[in-house]
Amino acid sequence: MGVNAFTQLGNTVTFTANVAAPAPVQVVSKTLGGNQYRIVVPQGSNTVFVGYGVDSATANTNTVVINSGSSAFTIPVLPGTDEILTFLPNAYFSAITASGTSIVYITPGDGV
Repeated sequence: MGVNAFTQLGNTVTFTANVAAPAPVQVVSKTLGGNQYRIVVPQGSNTVFVGYGVDSATANTNTVVINSGSSAFTIPVLPGTDEILTFLPNAYFSAITASGTSIVYITPGDGV
């Protein structure tokens, strides 16, 4: 069995990460078990710290900037990158930056 290219399984959502995180959005897959997400942060100079959760409140709590010596349940995504990551199905997402703004695109799917 080979490795499959990423297949989109739902609508892409977009939002702008800022120093104040926007309200979390749910990224819904068209399949029950869809739990991979393509996260794209186009070119820019701001690292985006992506928070996620089973509901909006959890995603909001997990959306924090990580500084030297700190830790949090968030994932940094560098500007100009395209990541495919695995989370829980139909997760809620938000993102924050230490300064400036960055556009974030998240697409549910399957593959690499």
